[in-house]
Amino acid sequence: MTPADIVVTGVGAVSPLGNDLPATWAALIAGRSGAAPITRFDPTGYETTFAAEVKGFDAAERLGRKDARRTDRYTHYAVAAAQEALAAAGLTIDETNAGRVGVLIGSGMGGAETLDAGMETVLTAGPKRLSPFFMPMFLGNMASGTVAIVTGAKGPNYSPVSACASSGHAIGEAMEILRRGDADVMIAGGSEAPMARMVVAGFNAMGALSTRNDDPQAASRPFDAERDGFVLGEGGAVLIMETAEHAARRGAQVLAIVSGYATTDDANHMVQPAPGGVGAARAMTLALEDAGLQPADIGYLNAHGTSTQLNEKFETEAI
Repeated sequence: MTPADIVVTGVGAVSPLGNDLPATWAALIAGRSGAAPITRFDPTGYETTFAAEVKGFDAAERLGRKDARRTDRYTHYAVAAAQEALAAAGLTIDETNAGRVGVLIGSGMGGAETLDAGMETVLTAGPKRLSPFFMPMFLGNMASGTVAIVTGAKGPNYSPVSACASSGHAIGEAMEILRRGDADVMIAGGSEAPMARMVVAGFNAMGALSTRNDDPQAASRPFDAERDGFVLGEGGAVLIMETAEHAARRGAQVLAIVSGYATTDDANHMVQPAPGGVGAARAMTLALEDAGLQPADIGYLNAHGTSTQLNEKFETEAI
């Protein structure tokens, strides 16, 4: 490890498996699933009636009752994950370092529940009944903004919006910000809370969601011959990233080194990967080059694994 390396010193998570990292990890290694019947709305008549919801989470404990009401659920998860990650990293943000701490929280959908509820209000009660907080609540950058407000971070702040790649882009771009010297620490990750009627109906219309309603916990089966779609989930996860030099100065424990990053585009189709997985293959190749590694150096590969027929075919070819 060199002083210029980018390292991870803290992790936080809220997931369908648990409301913090230890609970999530314990459930994960025990092989438990977070999929269950949808409770956020009545799914009667929907092709898919189950999802992986976060359970027993109290946003007021993190933001206070008033601010919890004025922010969307996806923002709640981001704040909770960021707070846990900062505590794990042993990092305090104050006037001496606030300008050198940035935030990048990616989200593909932003405040989907807020948008869904707002439309219901307009259609049933009229436009004048819409909350004045509606607009900021559903914006895709509000998680990053709220994390900054809660933590006091005043460095670079924006929100990558790139569907399933949003969090990956947030981590990669945070790495580039640190490499450029624009910040000493980055709070980076992603958050989603898409348990909204239009989202479930929309993914059903695409044929993207599993309809294995009789067995939700066995519905997500990437690379399986009988896969029939993904399971809609929610949650948030955040990393504390900093230069190795900065981490060493404050005596922080290094959990991981972020060695390489690359991003590409298939320029092929709105939802279908390019034949042969050439776009994904190019991204992996460039990331390896950026890290100065060879394929044989890699001991673990985290696949997208959407449990859809098209993705797994092309992703396998890419790998």
